[in-house]
Amino acid sequence: MGQFRFLTAGESHGKGLTMIIEGLPSGLPLAESDISPDLGRRQGGYGRGGRMKIEKDHAEITAGVRHGYTLGSPVSMWVQNRDWVNWTEKMAIEPVETEIERVTRLRPGHADMPGIVKYGFDDVRNILERASARETTARVAVGAVAKRLLAEFGVVFRSHTISIAGVHADVPPVIDWEAVEADPVRCSDSASGQRMVDAINAAKPDGDTVGGEVEVRVSGIPIGLGSHVHWDRKLDGRIAQAICSINAFKAVGFGLGFAATGMRGSQVHDVILPVSEWRGQAWRHQSNNHGGIEGGMSTGEEIVVRAAVKPIPTLAHPLPSVDLDSGEEVLAHYERSDVCVVPAGGVVAEAMVAIVLADAWMEKFGGDTLPESRANYEHYLSTIGPRARAD
Repeated sequence: MGQFRFLTAGESHGKGLTMIIEGLPSGLPLAESDISPDLGRRQGGYGRGGRMKIEKDHAEITAGVRHGYTLGSPVSMWVQNRDWVNWTEKMAIEPVETEIERVTRLRPGHADMPGIVKYGFDDVRNILERASARETTARVAVGAVAKRLLAEFGVVFRSHTISIAGVHADVPPVIDWEAVEADPVRCSDSASGQRMVDAINAAKPDGDTVGGEVEVRVSGIPIGLGSHVHWDRKLDGRIAQAICSINAFKAVGFGLGFAATGMRGSQVHDVILPVSEWRGQAWRHQSNNHGGIEGGMSTGEEIVVRAAVKPIPTLAHPLPSVDLDSGEEVLAHYERSDVCVVPAGGVVAEAMVAIVLADAWMEKFGGDTLPESRANYEHYLSTIGPRARAD
């Protein structure tokens, strides 16, 4: 059982999304305004579809906070689906007299086929509603709470787009994060960002979709989150599972990621610097090719996670598929969708990394109250710094 854990409930066109978070210490300042910015970032990005013009996501805190501070009890939140008004019969909780048209045309690349077989349905809507990426709204809300907790300790989360449709960014040594957030595709290289926009525009008239790669960077994480002793406690393994649980995410790497496979070990491994070059922080490295994680544990360097997002499978010009009832060839089902979700995908990946790190943080430092957690954290830092070792 994790120290920081969460559950979500809700369907894409249902009434809304529910979130329950357990494991927050008491005394953490938390407001709905801490969550709204990330929900807005998730809704942005060039290539999004018509649904984002309908929704204006806002997370309402419904339990676990009093007078602006967490109580140590579970925190619950609710996000309304504005599009529900158009789906009240199709997605009604109670039985309806109207005959509702079933979805029977399966979509390649989606949860449709394995879902209807596994759960024994004759209507794909029973699968596609929950399998929709609408659920990532809830994850981003939970991730914002995790980030609020870690912000108390100086941890900072960033993300940006590395590539879209084969167009790769020329990432500068120092990233202007304000410019990233202002860029239509959240790219650190504006010239490449424009080429990415052009690639999205080229795919749209063809009724097609495009994918890409995102990067998450986290600064302020100390040495020692995670562990080497069991497979399910390794920090990189936990992050990889969280990333690959996101809709359309198909691969994950750390630091150099897949690029390291074409290099020699002498070029890849991060040299540990002598104490004279620690520059105020214990155990510094000459490089960060491993992305801040070695042996399943954080190294104190910036955590760098790269992840691949496939082109989403709901196509305006559908692929050939099979009808659930007849078994005959048909065109796949189509509903309103995006052309590219990569810029928003970075925000969701950020949230999932934050959730894993919040869990690992509370596992390491514990505490029923925020002051207790902070005292545990500060004591730990005092045991690993240059002064402690000099003594």
